[in-house]
Amino acid sequence: MKLALVGMPGGGKSTVGKQLARQIGVPFVDSDHEIEARIGGSIKQFFERHGEDAFRDLETEVIAELVTRPGDCVLATGGGAVLRDRNRDLLHSNATVLYLRSTPEDLFRRLKHDTTRPLLQVKDPLARLRELHHQRDPLYRRCAHYVLESARPSVHALVNMALMQLELAGLLDPTRVVATVGAEPV
Repeated sequence: MKLALVGMPGGGKSTVGKQLARQIGVPFVDSDHEIEARIGGSIKQFFERHGEDAFRDLETEVIAELVTRPGDCVLATGGGAVLRDRNRDLLHSNATVLYLRSTPEDLFRRLKHDTTRPLLQVKDPLARLRELHHQRDPLYRRCAHYVLESARPSVHALVNMALMQLELAGLLDPTRVVATVGAEPV
């Protein structure tokens, strides 16, 4: 089983993904970490030097490799991965996609002191998050098989919601769950 998590920056994809992978006993992969390993530096620096288009090209290459790699995994994608049709198609056809949906206001609360996200290094980050959400929400929905509201739940609650959705859909045998997670905020 390949699961892919999509959603806005700060929506909990990596945090929830790690716990979900642990619960079902499969590896966790973060596409942004894979990109950073490939470029030997930070995405922020790559963005500044080469621009968004070059970054998105690299992101598409990495996503294609990750979703077609043999074996099960939980994949956390970058917030903008859905901007390209090719990425949405790769994710939707090669993985079960969960959209962790948060409001721009909840995301701002989580990210207001984060300086590592290039698209949020602007004068009014909340306005930028609203703009990004308006642009990306329909794309996340188009790509996703399931939407999980992640505005307030703890990581534990989100992981349990994901597991329940996968079990109800017949995609996960409940006996496959191998561990428990503690309650921590997203």
